[in-house]
Amino acid sequence: MSVAVAAAVLIAAITHASWNAMAHAIKDQVVAFTLIGGCAAAIGAVTACFLPLPHAAAWPYLVASALLHLGYQLLLMRSFSLGDFGQMYPIARGTAPLVVTVLAALLVDEELTPWQLTGVAVASAGLVGVALWGLRGAGGRPHWPALLAALATGLSIAAYTVVDGVGVRASGSSVAYIAWLMVLQGVLIPAWAVRRFGGSLLPRLRPYAVRGLLGAVLSLFAYGLVLWAQTRAPLAPVAALRESSIIVGAAIGALFFKERFGGPRIAAAGLMVVGIGLMLQTG
Repeated sequence: MSVAVAAAVLIAAITHASWNAMAHAIKDQVVAFTLIGGCAAAIGAVTACFLPLPHAAAWPYLVASALLHLGYQLLLMRSFSLGDFGQMYPIARGTAPLVVTVLAALLVDEELTPWQLTGVAVASAGLVGVALWGLRGAGGRPHWPALLAALATGLSIAAYTVVDGVGVRASGSSVAYIAWLMVLQGVLIPAWAVRRFGGSLLPRLRPYAVRGLLGAVLSLFAYGLVLWAQTRAPLAPVAALRESSIIVGAAIGALFFKERFGGPRIAAAGLMVVGIGLMLQTG
């Protein structure tokens, strides 16, 4: 993984955590994801008009990815409604790297160096530490519904990461693939919201229109950088490095949502930094 690719993925991580925080801050999660999805679909449609169509081999992956993204968004909405942002976001993101590593090895025949494998494991351990510290519900016990929703979100992230990693390589144009993915996955939740709320939907959306548009732009930018990186580096290290966004998410939770960020999370963050350094080793 080159320095340029690593920098792109780290920028994507910061951007991704930021748009997720914006979505979490809108208490009506249907409104949040309707706005972000609808704006992303509109931007993708305009962009697609100026680009060639993705190659035919990429379309099955585009359709599968759109459905997986729908499941991811529904699970993410559920997670955000059940728990703190600084907990749910790290757990959702932190479960993905090891799953992606296994799937990439099984389905894409990617071989990682021992250093990279060690880095993925160490970074994932740090991510889990950040995620699980302080995850307690009433009576000092884990809040299992929130935990399970976040874990399921992480599995959906791993699934669409692998699908898109293969699809974007078959597309002939990473930008065209991104544009059509935003169109296909972006219209699904808005279409459901229109059917559910009808004429009352627009008044619900209006107060958050600017925030929704900004969230869509950040979402497109973040995932676009990741897909570009997946055409230039193995899937597993990109996926693991991308999940550095959970450190940003935990910090956002502490600064803006007044959630806890203590010593154990700082130590786990240090583990993740060590793991990132190992993932960039090629020998």
